[in-house]
Amino acid sequence: MKRLLLFPLALLALVHARAQEAVSRLQPPGAPQVATTTPPAPAPTAAVPAPSWETQKHARTYVMAIPGPRGQITDRNGNPLAQTRVSNNLGLSFPTPLTMTDPEVLAFAQQQVLAARAVTGRPISLTQEQVLKHYKNRGVVPLLIAQDLKSPELENYHRMKPQHLTLLPVYQRYYPNDRLAGHIIGYAGRAGHMPVGPMQNNELLWPDAVGREGLEQSFDDQLQGKNGQYNISFDAEGKKASEQLTIPPQPGYNVVTTLDQDLQRLCESVLERGVKRGALVIIDPNNGDILAMASWPTFNPNAFIPTISPEAFKALNDDPNIPLIPRAYRSAYPPGSVFKVPVGLAALQEHVIDIDDEFNCPPAMEIGRITFHNWKHSDSGSLNFCEALTQSCDTWFYQVGMKTGAKRMGDWAVKMGFGARTGIPLAAESGGRIPDDEYMKKAHGHKMFDGDLANFSIGQGDVEVTPLQMAQGMATVANGGTLYQTRLVKQVQSIDGQIVNAYPVRARGELGIEPKIMKEMRKAMSQVVSSRSGTAGKASVPNVQVAGKTGTAQWGPKAHERTAAWFAGFAPADKPRYAFAALYESDASNSDDVHGGTVAAPLIGKVLREVFKNEAKEDKTAKKKKKKDAEEEPIEIRRAQPVEHVEHDEPVQEPARD
Repeated sequence: MKRLLLFPLALLALVHARAQEAVSRLQPPGAPQVATTTPPAPAPTAAVPAPSWETQKHARTYVMAIPGPRGQITDRNGNPLAQTRVSNNLGLSFPTPLTMTDPEVLAFAQQQVLAARAVTGRPISLTQEQVLKHYKNRGVVPLLIAQDLKSPELENYHRMKPQHLTLLPVYQRYYPNDRLAGHIIGYAGRAGHMPVGPMQNNELLWPDAVGREGLEQSFDDQLQGKNGQYNISFDAEGKKASEQLTIPPQPGYNVVTTLDQDLQRLCESVLERGVKRGALVIIDPNNGDILAMASWPTFNPNAFIPTISPEAFKALNDDPNIPLIPRAYRSAYPPGSVFKVPVGLAALQEHVIDIDDEFNCPPAMEIGRITFHNWKHSDSGSLNFCEALTQSCDTWFYQVGMKTGAKRMGDWAVKMGFGARTGIPLAAESGGRIPDDEYMKKAHGHKMFDGDLANFSIGQGDVEVTPLQMAQGMATVANGGTLYQTRLVKQVQSIDGQIVNAYPVRARGELGIEPKIMKEMRKAMSQVVSSRSGTAGKASVPNVQVAGKTGTAQWGPKAHERTAAWFAGFAPADKPRYAFAALYESDASNSDDVHGGTVAAPLIGKVLREVFKNEAKEDKTAKKKKKKDAEEEPIEIRRAQPVEHVEHDEPVQEPARD
């Protein structure tokens, strides 16, 4: 008897291969459209016998739908982050016509289960109800008994050649980099269970995949392929007469992101080695593109394909570090002293203070009936803006914050993108919070007092921002004042390279900061990293000037208070190519030892030193050449020069806070 051969593997492989070609043909928006290529020819099928009056009267044809493969999700260079592959399931084929009695069906199925165990090595079992229900309702198609056979199992199958077991090739989602960008990509889970009721025309041969999280969910409609059609005919005696592919399935569109796969991998690697919980975001300040957006801990979306076991899902949900939460854009934290950047811009641009105005930086000051402290225990004297930001003097900013007021500080923070979602196409992005008098009245029953303004000025109290918002704000400072629409997806395109949807670079607003103020801000942020009195020496990079600001803030119930440690900024300071934000989330038990300069700045330092390693090599080479030239200088010339004593810079000192 001829075995029932559904889902022609050759055709699925052809469609699959064509879908994968798209990554090598990524087109920028506005590029000439690529001509559509001819679809692959259907695989050869059995000849259909000439119809007679009897076959027309008694024959039956089932029209089945074949799900089309989902399109790819790629990084900015066309490297695949999500693909579709051909997976092989194992099915039990019942002989036709379907005339066996129930005992015969059960005996036959038991024999095939034993054969399947030998092929797969899995503890396969079927209930009597499963077998009989399938035989009576759907016996003309194989009964699925094992999913996604691995290479050794396929080798066993081809070696043993079991007569009534058949391979059922299906399309299945696949994430080639495992956990890389897992929160962003999300996953596409099975849309439902295999059908068990009576067969209906146009039903799917296997359940389709549906986006459940991340970009898989947001772009599900575009990623979905178009169903193909497959006909199976049986003669008047119930024997299969033919099977024929009438419409090939078509792949879905490809989604091209702004991510840089290598930079994303670097950020995740640095987080894995440096934090229990945290996030790193890197944006191109010249156009708003998200180059990397990493959250830690993360998860492997392949664990959800085709379905995740209850035990594995429970383990993810019960993990106290909550790996399913993308901290980079779905969690908001008090920003601490990094918020002194928008506060400083507000005070300077609104001419509440001038660049050269000085205020005292005492170790503490009374505001109302509360003593507000600086992180340093000594008096730093009178400081101007650049010196205050470099040293991160809290008491200096308390005074400036109260002079500036809630509205002006809040308005400028909003202009920089804080307090609102960035608009990336991912569900449940947090908008953060920039409190005003109305919020304070609702939340606390009063408008902002001076103490609230003091907290506001150093990024404490009710202020909350996401790491993505923080990087967006730093990008705005880096490029001189343009708030770009933060972009995660560049375009959606067909498998033939035609642009279906494009998401061009777009400016949302201009800060209009006076050039001398922006120059002073850049200078102050650079000194945070390079000066001995700065707080972020561990973010320094050889031969590259890094500009940034540290921050340390506490949040949560007092008994379980945690610390959010930040470092955010841009590099190189003179011609920025990267704007960044790093967040380190502490445990409640070790918050006192966690500061922006000691735990967050080193994360950025490791990333930037790798990114700018060629510049560092050039610097090292230049120093070697200079030393060699000095050594080769004629001895009489050296003797003719007066000998000077050169004072070398001391190592950058690490402060106790920020």
